[in-house]
Amino acid sequence: METGGSLVQAIRKPTLTPKAIIHQKFGSKASYTVEEVEEPTQNGCPGLAILQKGPCLYRCSLELPDFTVVSGSFKKKKDAEQSAAQIALEKLGINLSSDNPTAEEAWRELIARVKYIFSNEFLSALHPLSSHFKAALRRVGDLNASVPASVIAICDGKLNNLCKIINPTVESHPLLVLSYIMRAAAGLPELVVSAEGQLSIWRKDPYPPNVIESSISQQSDVAESITTMAIYIPCSPEKAVEPVILKISSTGYYLDVIGQILGLSDANLILISRTIGKASSETRFYFAAPKSYPLDMSSDLLNAKVVPFGGPLNAKASSLCGQDIYGDSILASIGYTWKGQDIFHEDVTLQSYYRMLISKIPSGVYKLSREAILAAELPLTFTTKTNWKGSFPREILSSFCRQYRLLEPVFCVSSIPLKASSELSRSNNKPEVSESAEQEREYANENESVDVDPKLVVLGSSFTCEVKIYSKCQDLILECAPNVLYKKQNDAVQSASLKVLSWLNAYLKDIYTSLEKEKQLANVFDIKFYRQIFFKEVVKCLSVCNCQHNETLGGKEPELNGVVENDASYINIEGADSGLCPSNGSLLCVCYSVSLVTKGELQKELLESIEEFEFEMGTGAVIPCLEAVVSQMSVGQSACFYTELPPEDLVLAAAKDLANALAFLTSQPPEDRMEQALFNPPLSKQRVEYAVQHIKEFCATSLVDFGCGSGSLLESLLEYPTSLETIAGVDISQKSLSRAAKVLHSKLVMKSDFDAPCRSIKSAILFDGSITDFDSRLCGFDLATCLEVFRTNPFSEPLHAKTLVIEHMEEEQASLFGDIVLSSFRPRILIVSTPNYEYNVVLQKSNLTSHEDDPEEKIQSQSCKFRNHDHKFEWTREQFQHWASELAVRHKYRVEFSGVGGAVDLEPGFASQIAVFRRVFLPEDDDGLKDENSVCQYKVIWEWNRSRPPLTN
Repeated sequence: METGGSLVQAIRKPTLTPKAIIHQKFGSKASYTVEEVEEPTQNGCPGLAILQKGPCLYRCSLELPDFTVVSGSFKKKKDAEQSAAQIALEKLGINLSSDNPTAEEAWRELIARVKYIFSNEFLSALHPLSSHFKAALRRVGDLNASVPASVIAICDGKLNNLCKIINPTVESHPLLVLSYIMRAAAGLPELVVSAEGQLSIWRKDPYPPNVIESSISQQSDVAESITTMAIYIPCSPEKAVEPVILKISSTGYYLDVIGQILGLSDANLILISRTIGKASSETRFYFAAPKSYPLDMSSDLLNAKVVPFGGPLNAKASSLCGQDIYGDSILASIGYTWKGQDIFHEDVTLQSYYRMLISKIPSGVYKLSREAILAAELPLTFTTKTNWKGSFPREILSSFCRQYRLLEPVFCVSSIPLKASSELSRSNNKPEVSESAEQEREYANENESVDVDPKLVVLGSSFTCEVKIYSKCQDLILECAPNVLYKKQNDAVQSASLKVLSWLNAYLKDIYTSLEKEKQLANVFDIKFYRQIFFKEVVKCLSVCNCQHNETLGGKEPELNGVVENDASYINIEGADSGLCPSNGSLLCVCYSVSLVTKGELQKELLESIEEFEFEMGTGAVIPCLEAVVSQMSVGQSACFYTELPPEDLVLAAAKDLANALAFLTSQPPEDRMEQALFNPPLSKQRVEYAVQHIKEFCATSLVDFGCGSGSLLESLLEYPTSLETIAGVDISQKSLSRAAKVLHSKLVMKSDFDAPCRSIKSAILFDGSITDFDSRLCGFDLATCLEVFRTNPFSEPLHAKTLVIEHMEEEQASLFGDIVLSSFRPRILIVSTPNYEYNVVLQKSNLTSHEDDPEEKIQSQSCKFRNHDHKFEWTREQFQHWASELAVRHKYRVEFSGVGGAVDLEPGFASQIAVFRRVFLPEDDDGLKDENSVCQYKVIWEWNRSRPPLTN
């Protein structure tokens, strides 16, 4: 028999609860007192003298100014309080269904709320928003006492609820709240000031001194400054997510600090997202509004519209937040809470960012619950409660709904009597099932969102469960109705939840599959979903979430010593065969570790390890290749195997040392990161400025970058006003060249302002080729560069004679490169930089044995590693100068030596040593260049000319 009647109630809750209405009308004058009560219970045995303890129940007494009411007995305190409030409302003659405020009433209450927020009384109140007001009083200059409207919008729940009554679309467009707040402030000219087009409000008259002193005295003494870590998420998909440090002084306002990082002089223009993760979390996105934010200030309350933002959408941040985020953004966990007047803050690290990202997928939530991100996988079947490890399917499904701001899932359980279930089981080749009716009644009582009437549960019943998921607007998104019987109600609920989760995992891996495959997938999991609503509520938020895509970073191809999704290779099983082998259904306990290794195991980085990890064989509870390897082992044996790189987000979420993992996955080694920390500006920028200096000095109109990689140097040069008219790049990595083309295109084509620094550039071209091969099209350029930071990824192509940038070559290849460039390409100026090996002792200072040794002796004796494991060599100053001097003599060039990072007269010299070759001008040189035979060994990858559209091959 299927139960019903509560589905509509489950999703159509009143806007305000009875307790909320009582608070709205009586405030602190309403007093609730909850007490525990005991009620007689049936012991099931007449005449038994032993006292039987009944369930723990609660009763609530609500005292109002004119009368007091008492609720019935309930298993939960909150239910007793709501019941008392309901009784009081009935006594007052207030009907919930008819007395919710209208839009006009809510608007009047909204104005009254804004008025109260700016009152003297509110400044001393224990409220997160009042702490913002106190911090605003410490702001300096024109910002003193001004409060960002976005802060009011996110800190005051009552304002938000009133806005939702006025206009229900606020739920989907939270920035609409700003329009209503600013409109309400405009209606209070005698109390507050708000400039048109601005996003801040301040009191017309200052607070009285005694009110300010009273509010400040409530705050505890704090340290001079607060330091917390946040994440900077650039809008450009080409730029990497980076950690930033927020330093807030005791007299400062944290929004001003965030505003500085975002490049804002007025932090009132910061917009703040909804919370990320738990409702109690203070983790939010902060991003900049346009200087004149488009607010809908029309008089039509009900039909206020979302005005187009006008800025670029930040896809990374939007996918994580589930709300549109524009421009560059900061992800931080900081703010004021109900717990006290002092600022709350928690570090948001890169690892926590990637963990948030993978939690957008059901399998990611399960992986995190098991702390086995690379090894665990969401099981395909729910067998028994005891064998299941990690978060249960129902919990994960509820978490998924909260992530996407959907209503809690609704479970409709059908109870089938023994006889009917037996017949149905036989017809479906299912075993007969039975279970204690008392246990099922207890489960139904404990799980209120499961729609089943305990009175209908009889001894020997079996169960099926249907799951439905609704949007906040109460639109049905999907439903799952498996035709499977379970002897336990809990098993039915968990199995149905798992069906939905498995479908979500499969569907979200390929959201743009064909309609035929989409239908087949839905049939496999007994799913019926409403595509348009599902895309609007779920898929839109995941359009750029890439944790399901098996991509590598930077083109590198490391291998994993451990566990991932693809087939295992090079399996090596050690130990004697005990004869005890695992079988499907058995519960195993294994110890494992996963490491990231480069080809040939030149380097190895531990990502994840667990001493005791339990899982059930045959349920898909681990990555397939791990289960396949374990199935070949017996108890007591160990195994080692290799497989391909898993999705990058999983690697970074699991990594024990994120910096080293990033060094493996990107072309930037740990030493480069150390350089960025030690040098200001970073060495990369110093090298760019060095090149710009020579461009201006020699009025160079053409430049070629040998080993341009992804175009970092060429892109950076476009930010400086120079005499350059033609730029070119050559590299062997088509993947890097493709990125370079996109970057240069966006700079040259999109930025067409007449005062843009890159306006002087008339043409640009990118070639696929090796700098040890000659191509006459690059002959005779004014200036050529070969700088070590702007190199191609050495793992994107085989390491042979075509490898770019000298430290990645064998030494004889570096000499060949110098000969070809100076003898055949013949640029007027050639700038070559390479790491100074002697400086490595500074970068690797943790290896120093003593701080008291003589620096010169220490440099002589200290054996340092190369800055990058794929460097073939790194030269000392003497070796570099010998190489460059011989080249200059052979090819009629003069050479000068310099560098960046460090000083020429201090040991150990520059961190990056630079040689500048200048061609000795002879009249016959130009004739030779003009008569050079046309040799075209390079392939044009991308070409742009200001006078014609770009050409791509």
